[in-house]
Amino acid sequence: MPNHARILVVDDDASQRSLLECFLRGRGYEVLTADTGEAALAILSSEAIDMVISDVRMPGISGLETLRRARQSHAVLPVLLVTAYADIRDAVGAMRDGAVNYLEKPIDLDELLATVQAALGPREAPPPWLPAGLRLPEHVVARSPLTREVFRQAALVAPSDARVLITGESGVGKEVVADVIHLWSPRARGPFLKVNCAAIPESLLESELFGHEKGAFTGAVGRRAGRFEEAEGGSILLDEIAEMSPALQAKLLRVTQDGSFERVGSNERQRSNVRILASTNRNLEAEVAEGRFREDLFFRLNVVEIYVPPLRERQADILELAHLFAERFAKRKLRFSAAFATCLELYDWPGNVRELANALERAVLLAGSELLLPEHLPRRIQKAGVASTDADAPAKGTRMVDMERSLILSTLREHNFSRTETARTLGMSRRALLYKLRRYAEEGYDVGSRS
Repeated sequence: MPNHARILVVDDDASQRSLLECFLRGRGYEVLTADTGEAALAILSSEAIDMVISDVRMPGISGLETLRRARQSHAVLPVLLVTAYADIRDAVGAMRDGAVNYLEKPIDLDELLATVQAALGPREAPPPWLPAGLRLPEHVVARSPLTREVFRQAALVAPSDARVLITGESGVGKEVVADVIHLWSPRARGPFLKVNCAAIPESLLESELFGHEKGAFTGAVGRRAGRFEEAEGGSILLDEIAEMSPALQAKLLRVTQDGSFERVGSNERQRSNVRILASTNRNLEAEVAEGRFREDLFFRLNVVEIYVPPLRERQADILELAHLFAERFAKRKLRFSAAFATCLELYDWPGNVRELANALERAVLLAGSELLLPEHLPRRIQKAGVASTDADAPAKGTRMVDMERSLILSTLREHNFSRTETARTLGMSRRALLYKLRRYAEEGYDVGSRS
């Protein structure tokens, strides 16, 4: 489930519940509902709730009585009471019993939101390219349109139990995509185990996945549960799935077909309730054609394929990722010199995000101050940003201009051509943005209407 504040809306009027639920979900909150005070108390006894919004007059126990009973086990839980029957005595009683506020119907939604934010803190509006209520974890960067498309696809498949094949070059962040799919899935509270099929010897991989019985092989001194048992109710990532032997592929096929497997050394069938995610940096279709990967297993795993583009195609992500890694390694804010940033943006990153992280770790270690310079980078990356020859400088300058224009126009489209929102997202002044857009319009680019 998304890691957001959870609000319980209590009202016997279905239309009022629906209104508040839709409004709050659209502001990034997770919402549960109840139509009576009794139902609300039952939810509070079994669910983690951050705030309650309750009608006062309902069949059964009233909102005031619900508040008093909730206070017995949730002493500091924020409760907002609303009613169509304004009564000063009720209002005084509500405040005395610990309500954070008391609003009259019809509810002013701006006033409601202000009260909720005062109690829980402001929430950022959900990204327009993600379904309402979903947010990326803080360590995930998605500035590039290509990266946003990856996570938009992840959001669409996450609620299901469909198997997902995540493909892309080594180091592009396939494991991060798998993490997000699990986080956004109904299995998020269950375990998420990862098995690198290339890092475990073939003779041990079957036991690692399915477990073994005592005496099944030399060194098996007792029964051991495998990853499919340990991940029960959750998800499992089979990383580098193309490295799995044909014999083990056959056993994995059975798990994907009916959820059953056998421990090594046993004929007893076990059942598995695990969602399978797989990843590879190889072209599995080519592996199938060459006879190195089972065609039936390929189709079983590839219910949905999510391709993660290489970092060189996601240039808008580079600097934001670099700042993220720099702060992680330095434990403090660092600044990039203009030349340092140019080196990062013009390098092709054959090792993708993994190579970028290693480069920033090196730069942080070599830097003697809070300013990172090109000499703190590996020589191969420095060379990408060297513009010492006059002949080379114009080409590189043109490339930087093209990159900037592409980023600004793609961000503008994502915000429906809103200048204000685009400037805020890009971290630039509205005046500077308008100046650039006028120039782009003169060059024939579509910059939409003024807003």
